[in-house]
This record gives sequence, C-alpha cells and structure tokens, in this order.
Amino acid sequence: MKKKRWIAGITSLVLTMGLMAGCSGNGNSSSPAPNNESASGKAGSPVTLKMWGGVPPESGPQEVIDTWNKEHPEIQVEYVRFVNDDDGNLKLDTAMITGQDVDLFVNYTVSHTTKRVESNLALDLSSFTDYNIDEKMGPDAESWKIDGKYYGVPTTKSSYFIALNKDALDAANLPVPKDWTWDELREYAKKLKVGDNYGFIQNMEPFVDPLDSVLSQEGYTKADGTSNLDQPLVRKWLETLNIMMKEDKTTPALGEQLTSKMPVEQVFLSGDVPMLNIGAWLLRSSNNFTDFPRDFKIAFAQVPRLGDSAEKYVTRGGLGDYISINAKSKKQAEAWEFLKWYADGGMAPMAAGGRLPASKDANQEDALNNLLGDKKDTYDLDSLMHVMFEDTTPTYVRSLPQEVMDLRAQEYEKYFLGSQSIDQTIDAMTTRHESYLKQNK
Repeated sequence: MKKKRWIAGITSLVLTMGLMAGCSGNGNSSSPAPNNESASGKAGSPVTLKMWGGVPPESGPQEVIDTWNKEHPEIQVEYVRFVNDDDGNLKLDTAMITGQDVDLFVNYTVSHTTKRVESNLALDLSSFTDYNIDEKMGPDAESWKIDGKYYGVPTTKSSYFIALNKDALDAANLPVPKDWTWDELREYAKKLKVGDNYGFIQNMEPFVDPLDSVLSQEGYTKADGTSNLDQPLVRKWLETLNIMMKEDKTTPALGEQLTSKMPVEQVFLSGDVPMLNIGAWLLRSSNNFTDFPRDFKIAFAQVPRLGDSAEKYVTRGGLGDYISINAKSKKQAEAWEFLKWYADGGMAPMAAGGRLPASKDANQEDALNNLLGDKKDTYDLDSLMHVMFEDTTPTYVRSLPQEVMDLRAQEYEKYFLGSQSIDQTIDAMTTRHESYLKQNK
C-alpha cells in the first residue's frame, strides 16, 4: 500500500507539473532553433545526446549506438534503459519534467504518447520538412498521429503471435494453425497439456489484446454514448479464459501468475509449456542459447480471434517504437539527424530482438539476418515468414486511455480471482467506463 500511495503521489506531481508546463507561455521556448540550426555548446566539441528506451542495451541498442558514434564523432549518443512498465514510464516522465538529460525517448503506446504531448514533453515534428513520415512508413503510421500531427517517428513493424513448440505439436499430431479461434486454442491447450504442466501461458502485456481486437473496430462506446464493454465477445473472452484456468487447468490462474511473477519466456523456452502468447521481443531470448538453451523448434501462429468471422478480424500490430524528441531538449537538430538515420536502417541490429524496421528505405534483408542470426535452423521458417512478413490481416494499435485500461483490468481480475461473478464484472466495467466518459466529455 505504501508503494501504491507513493506512486500515486509522484504521478499526481508529474501531471501537475506537466499541466503547469503546458499552460505557461505558448510552448515555443523549446522549439528548434531557427532553420533547425544546432543549439549545441562549444565550437568543435561533440554534442552528446541521451536516448531513453525500454530494450536492454545488449539486445540491439548498444550496437546501434556504437555504430552511430563511430560514424559521427561530432554527435555522440548515450543509451539509457528504462523498464517499459508503469514505474519505468513514470521514471521517464519525471526525468523530463524535472529537466534531466533526455533528448530522445521511445513511446510504446499511443496512450503514453498522448499524455506526454498534453504535458508538452514531445516535440511537434512538423517543423522538420526533410523527412516524409507517411511516405517512409506507409499508411499504418497514421494511427500514431495526435490531432493530425506527428510527435515522433514510428520505427518498427510490430508483431504479436502465439509461439509454439513445434516438436510438441508434431508429437501430438497437430498442425501449425494459420487461421484459428480461441475455442480452437483451448482444444490445442488440452491436447498439449502433459501431466501437471500447462498447455498455454501468456505474457501480461498482450493479455487483453483479444478485447481490443474487437472493440477497436466496433467502438468502445455505442451509438448512444454508453459503454460497449458489455459487448458479447467480452463475455466470451472472460468465460473462455476462466474455464481454461479453473476447469481445464491448461493455463495458470491469473492470481498465481501475478503473485509469482511467472517468467513466461523462460517457462516456454525451457520446454515446460508448449504455447505462449507474446510479441516479437521473444526473439531476443529465443536467440540467446546461453541463458535460454532449448532443443526444439519454435513455430508461430496468428493470435486467435474471438468471433467466428475471419473477415471482421483485426490483430494487434501495425507500427511501434514511436521515438520522440524531448520538447525541452536544447539539441533538437542533432536529435533529428540521429532519428532519421535510426529509422532508415541504422536500427537494423534491433531486429535481433524482434524489432523489424518499418521504413521502406531500410534494408530488410539485413534486418532478417539480424533477426535470426546463426539460429535460423531453430525456427519453423514458413510460419515465421507468414506471421511476421506475409500475413495481410488488418492491424490495430492500442490507443485506449490508460485509465480505462486500468479500470477494466481491476474488474476482470476480480472475476478471475473468484471474488465476483461474470455479470457483476461486466456491470462494474460498463458502469465505471460510463463514469469515466462523463468526467472526460
């Protein structure tokens, strides 16, 4: 409780300071120098940029930085890692508001980006006219615009999938699925379950994606302005997972997973559980045979849909790793030069951690080689290529406000923990959502 109160207090302070910053003056004090000229220090001395990101430095960022620094002695970059969770994002926001060294930073959700824009922390990039983000990144970049403007550059193609133990599938005589439903995944989990082990586990980051795959298309609110969190497929998702947790015992109870902080990547790569819901960052661990030795091939499948209609299905994906320039930075011109280089191919070593460059001008062959390294033979290449490169299923980027994400999670956690019924859960979610909507008209 003490930790929660402390975080709440700091969050309140961050938001208050952000609002004060947004209300003071006209916000132009942090704009680029005229003609985007450098605002650097002493003549002849290198400019040092600080870039904050959530990927461990050894999983690509350090190699990217080292390459840039070798080629650009006049602009040196240092990488600062923050953990991409609530505490880590709060640390980044606090650093920017209190004037610590942050020149570039990576946003991992639209909701985080929006809050930073509202707090005048992310620079409007429209002042730079030498790089066309729409042309470079394609139509999917549009989902990152805020009020019609770019406050960052989306740099990666995002992939979310079910990773499968191909050897376990073969032993159970199960094909690698391409187009499937959550009911079919449930049957796979029952057939793949061995002894007391589970058949399926999930990383908590994409845990709720099935709901957003439905509601991002149908709307989080109905035509009359009331909450759509009682949409029938929301109930379907809740009930399916609850049965898998409590009756089938093919996936861990949510309470067990949260309290144990289950290392799901390690559990999957050790061979104990044959199916894992996760994103492309799995590859930074699956390529690491020193810490995660394995003796099976990994196959890939699309995250299953809740409904029966494949035509209406969208999956989470699109573009990600939205890199912004700090609106308070005095080195915006230099940061822009680095950001363009990074987006157009400098980021290729990031593919080793599953982050494929989105720019049409990036060398995709280099990225694929970095993605697989010398572990190519340990993957089912047909399914990998299908999920990461060939699948044409429409995608969405999660943009639901964090407050709604939180209230929704608080209520479905009570259901999975057994402290309220399915009807009580849906009623609570919709009531709280409608209260939020009224307060934020």
